[in-house]
Amino acid sequence: MCDAGHAYDIARSGYVNLLQPQDRRSRVAGDSKAAIEARAALIEAGVGRTLIDALAVRAATLDLGDAPVVVDLGCGSGEALAEFAHRPGVTGIGIDLSTTAAERAARRFPDLTWVVANADRRLPLLDGSVDLVVSIHGRRNPGEAARVLAPGRNVLIAVPAADDLIELRELVQGQRIEHDRSDAVLAEHESRFESIERSVIRETVDLDRAALLHLLQGTYRGARRAAAARVATIAGMSVTMASDVFVLRLR
Repeated sequence: MCDAGHAYDIARSGYVNLLQPQDRRSRVAGDSKAAIEARAALIEAGVGRTLIDALAVRAATLDLGDAPVVVDLGCGSGEALAEFAHRPGVTGIGIDLSTTAAERAARRFPDLTWVVANADRRLPLLDGSVDLVVSIHGRRNPGEAARVLAPGRNVLIAVPAADDLIELRELVQGQRIEHDRSDAVLAEHESRFESIERSVIRETVDLDRAALLHLLQGTYRGARRAAAARVATIAGMSVTMASDVFVLRLR
C-alpha cells in the first residue's frame, strides 16, 4: 500500500496489474494470447536470439552504475529482459499491456518484476529512478523515458529494419514493400536525447513452415482473408531478420 492508501494486488503468477479502465481500448488489452505464444515459441527455437544477445552485449558496455535498474517497454513474455538482467545486481522491470504476456513472464522469470500497464500513457516509475530503458520492436514513449531515466542514462531501441522479413512479407502481400522507421525514431527523441550510436543487426535464417506460421502469427501478418491462399502455399524459406538499433543518451 502506498502513502495515499492505494493497494495493488499481486497476481498468483507474480505480476502486478496497474492497468486502469481508461488505459485500454478493449476488454482484453494488448497482444493476443496466440501472438504471444507464437513469439515465445520462436525464441525457444532460437529464432530472434541473435538480436536479443547482441543488444544485451551492447547494454553491458554502457555506464549503468553499480546496481542498475533496467526497464523493458513492451516486454512480452520476458526473454529479452531476462537476458539484460542476467548480471548480478541488476533490477529488471518489464512493462506490457497484455496480462497474458505478464503472466507468462512472471511464471518463467519470477526474480524479475512484471507490470501490466499502458506504457503509451505513463510509466509507473519514479522520476530519475531508471538506468536503462529498452524497447525491442515494441512501445516507445520518449517523454516518459526522459522523466524516469537518471541523468546521462540511456535508451536502447531496436525497430524492424526496412528489409526485415522482406521475403515473407513479399510472399504474403504480393509485393515488396520496404518501410524505413529510422528517421521517425530519431525525430521523436531528438528534443530530449542525443544519438550516441546507430547500427544494424541482420541475419538470414532458414525456417520451416511451422516457424514461418509463428512469424505470421506473432506479427499479425497474413491474418487478412485476402492473404489466406498465399499463406496456404508456404513451405520453408530463407528469411531476412533485420533490426535498426539506436543508443540514445538523455540530454
